This record gives sequence, structure tokens and C-alpha cells, in this order.
Amino acid sequence: MIGEKIKALFPSSAIILGGPEVSYNAKDVLKEYSWCDFVISGEGEYSFAFLCDAIKTGNGFDIPGVCRRSGNDFVVSEPYIAKDEPPSPYCEEYFAALNGRIAYLETSRGCPYSCAFCLSGRCGGVRFFDIKRAKHEMLLLAKSGTQTVKLVDRTFNANKARAKELWRFVIREHGKGIPENVCFHFEIAGDILDDESIEILNSAPKGSIQLEIGMQSFNEKTLAYINRKTNTEKLKENIKRLVDPENLHIHIDLIAGLPFEDMNSFAKSFDTGYYLRSNMLQLGFLKLLHGAAMRDDKEKYPCEFLKEPPYEVISTPWISKDELAVLHKTEDALERLCNSGRFTGTIDYVLEKTGLSPFDFFRNFGEYAAEKCGAFVSLDDYTKTAFEYLSSLKGINISVLKDKMICDRLCSNSFGKLPEVLKVQNPDIKKIRLSIESEEDNRRKPGIKRGFSLLQSEKAAVFADYENKDPVTGKYVLKKVYY
Repeated sequence: MIGEKIKALFPSSAIILGGPEVSYNAKDVLKEYSWCDFVISGEGEYSFAFLCDAIKTGNGFDIPGVCRRSGNDFVVSEPYIAKDEPPSPYCEEYFAALNGRIAYLETSRGCPYSCAFCLSGRCGGVRFFDIKRAKHEMLLLAKSGTQTVKLVDRTFNANKARAKELWRFVIREHGKGIPENVCFHFEIAGDILDDESIEILNSAPKGSIQLEIGMQSFNEKTLAYINRKTNTEKLKENIKRLVDPENLHIHIDLIAGLPFEDMNSFAKSFDTGYYLRSNMLQLGFLKLLHGAAMRDDKEKYPCEFLKEPPYEVISTPWISKDELAVLHKTEDALERLCNSGRFTGTIDYVLEKTGLSPFDFFRNFGEYAAEKCGAFVSLDDYTKTAFEYLSSLKGINISVLKDKMICDRLCSNSFGKLPEVLKVQNPDIKKIRLSIESEEDNRRKPGIKRGFSLLQSEKAAVFADYENKDPVTGKYVLKKVYY
């Protein structure tokens, strides 16, 4: 471990650990790692500052949140929760180091829910920071050079009135105090959105707001057992209302390994989530963190999990190790084919023509791809593997399939070149391209790269100019021209 190496090189240094990894097992950490001098349990802004002063002076170590050794014994503190707002971390040095990367912003702490797999609800309820400060820091980060400001508030819309005010603020400042290419990302509870909230979000400029909506499962028994109160019918209705206008990037989550969720139940949740047509459907795996109810109550939540980070569940009474291994392959296929945005039109075509459920398709292809090409494979080789597999499915027209994949590849990346498996062999392709591009509406702008191909299933060409991406889908506009 890095801490151990630092201690060996600099024996007089003080090694301090903090964060959720150690906040609820501080005594065990101090026992196991002799090189660790202090553990900060809970919030660290004030505790860390006081501890640094104490280390410098050599006394006054009885600080809320600070855990340490005392002779042969241990002084362990409850996780510290400050009464005041934490100081702002933003300064010129921070912005210089940010250098255009994703900027993170916290405008509240805690969560109103007490989900058994999560630690956020153990922070003493929700504390909302001053709304003027929130707006000021939103503008600061928006002007920092980043393209995404990600709010880490666990349930941003827990206070509906406050959420609405800040969403209106983003919309009002878009193109003014907030540059047009900057997007704000919010984690929300989808089922508690009211009509006014949805109307506000539906009015947002395209690409200005992203929403991450944690579903976890659509199994009512599972949700009740893990203390996650969710109106699933309302959730589905609200997600559809947010997706339909196509002005927001919508990200929804499922978790594999939850109680009472077997493969059949999970498949139903997966298919339900997929058909909500969000921009991203993330398949995650349950992790039992120190301090989470699911880890502490072994009788209520029996399962086998990794004893080292990331503490991932590897089997439960409802789902086996082999089944979870299959879900990992399913998740890989989902990420590469769908969440990447590279094959979405192709998958829509395949599901329509084969009648396969989304879960069955991604599971089957995930297992095939894992055997054929493994984890480390180039995009072109993965495209070839996908084409070979999809071509073998009953109901698939190979010419149409190839055209779907051509269109997907051209509009989803700016390489401008197709892999060998998708190239259309036509001796007249150059003549056809020159004829099409001679028309004023189809002329390529100087300095702008273009991807071009003929189609096989119809007498048409398609092309994409790699200039501006759609801010929601991340795709380039694809134009079809008949000749």
C-alpha cells in the first residue's frame, strides 16, 4: 500500500486515512495497519484542519471524528457531522488543476432515504447549503473550462422547491453566465418528480442538463426489503416524460445482486429499464461497504462478497456465482453496444427482427463476445465480431444489418473510416460521391472531415460531417442521399 511505503521512506510522517472506506471500521483499520497513525471518521474538513494543528503542536488529539491509538488501546470517535456548512474548496489553484476535466459540486449533504446498501442516509438527514452559495459556485465552475459540472448531492430533488429554483437558474443562465457547451449533471429520485419539475426540465436547452436516476430494481419485494421506497409505476411514467422531448441526457441504474432478485427477476427489471429508452442504462453490481446495513445484518442479508475492495457481492441465496459472472458479460455487451452509442440503431433493428428480449440478446451476445474476443479488443475487431454474430440470427437481412452498422459507425465517431467488414465494394463509389458532393446542399465545408459510404439494401449513400455533435446523444448528424 502507498501509505506503508511512505511510512517506510519517511518514518516521522503522519499517515492519515479518511472517507467512507474507513469511517465505519476505524478500529479495525488501526489494528491491521500499523503504519496508519490516524483515521478521520465522517466529514473531514474541520477534523483534518484541527488534526494538522495538533500534529504540529504535539497535543490536543481529542478531536471529534479523529480515531487513533493510545498506548495499547484505541480512541475511536463516532463519524463526525458538522453543524455548519463546510468551507468552499474552490480557488484559483483548483481551477488551474481542473484543466477542463469534470468539475464536482456539492450543494447538500446526506440523503432522506435509508437504503440498506448505501451510506448516504447515515449522515444525519439532509443538510442543504445556502442557495446563494450554490448558485455562485455553479457559475464559478461553469466558467472554469469544464464541459460537465457534476453535482454529487445524493438526492438533488429531495427538496422540490429548491431543486426547481436551481434548475430554473441553470436554464436562465444558459448562454449567459453559463457557457452554452457546459452541462450540469444531477442525481435525482425519479418517482418524486411533480408535474412542475418535469415541465421545467422539459424546457431546458438541449444538452444543458443530465439526469441520473437510480432505479436499482423493479422488483417490489426487493425494493421493500432494502428500505428503498419507490413508486415504480410513477417512476416509469416520469422517465418516459423526461426522455420524450430529447433535450436531456437521461442515465438510469440497475444493481445486480440484491435480495430476492434472481436471474428471471433481474431480466424483467433489465427489459423494463431498457424499454424506457434512456440514453444510458447502467448495470452495476452490489457492493457491501463498511457501515451499510446489508453488511452489518448478515442474517437479514445473507450473501458472499469480496473481503477486499470493492467488496462486491459474488453470490446470494437467489443468484449464483456463475449467474453473476454471466451478468458481468451482459454488462460488457451493454456498455460496448449500447451505452457507447456506437450500435444503437443496429440493436433496435436486431431486437425488432428477432423478437429477442433486450436481456436475452445482451446476455447471449455478451457470452459470445467474451469467448471470441475477450476484454481487450479494438473497436474494429469488436465490430467484426458483432457483425458475424448478428448475421447468424434468424430473421436478420444481412444487407440491411450491414447498412445499419455502417450508419451507426459513421455517426458515432469521427474516424471517418469503416472497418473492412463494413466496407461496400462498388467500383463507381468515387464517381457517385463526386456527383453527390457537387450538389450545393451536400458540399463539404473546408477543413471539416467527412465519413461517407454507400448502402447495400437501397440505392443510397450516407455521410456524416464531423463538426458538431448532438449534445444529448453525442452523435453526428447522418444524411442519406438517394442516387
